[in-house]
Amino acid sequence: MAFDLKRILTALLFSSSEALSIKDFQGVITRFHQQAAEASGDAGEDGENGTAAEGEVPSLVTASQIRDLMEDIRRDFDARDEVFQLIEGHNGYRLVTRAEFADWVRCLRGDPRPIRLSQAALETLSIIAYRQPVTRAEIEAIRGVSADNAVGKLLERELIVIQGRAELPGRPIQYGVSEKFLEWVGVKSLEELPASDVLSPRQLDEWIQRAANPVAVSDKEVGLPEE
Repeated sequence: MAFDLKRILTALLFSSSEALSIKDFQGVITRFHQQAAEASGDAGEDGENGTAAEGEVPSLVTASQIRDLMEDIRRDFDARDEVFQLIEGHNGYRLVTRAEFADWVRCLRGDPRPIRLSQAALETLSIIAYRQPVTRAEIEAIRGVSADNAVGKLLERELIVIQGRAELPGRPIQYGVSEKFLEWVGVKSLEELPASDVLSPRQLDEWIQRAANPVAVSDKEVGLPEE
């Protein structure tokens, strides 16, 4: 069989339930050559156990080649309107069932329907994603209300993780988003999150400072008669 990298990559995607990175694909090519060399050695000088395809397989497949072919595979699936699609996450490529079939797959597996996050949890998660590492006090300074329940729910759902402790009095815990969060929102890294003027780190820092050090406002400044 002639070497066809696109078909080989597609076969590898179908064979794995986990995401495959570019290094994973390149590692398969490397192991193929290693195993072919061992098989040739075992066959002796005649090389009867070798195959014609071995000589056609390149010893190196570049990352750009793999990316280009992954894009071709994705377009092919979309053009044929397959029930599955190719997605790229923070840890590599994988095949997933399209969202419109989620309820059917859930029924097969007996999985419960996903529970939506509350508005408070979404706000808290957004602050953590854009501000991390962030303490509970900083979250509460921005939102103006207690974050205990929201943080607890997000930890329970594994959308956030504890990243350490801040160098502040009492050494408060700092939170950041998890790898599961990246999968949940469908991005490879936090750099792919949309820019937000409202949640920019600079403005959040300013809001925290203002909340921690409120400025007194006189009656005259707000238009009230002075006593």
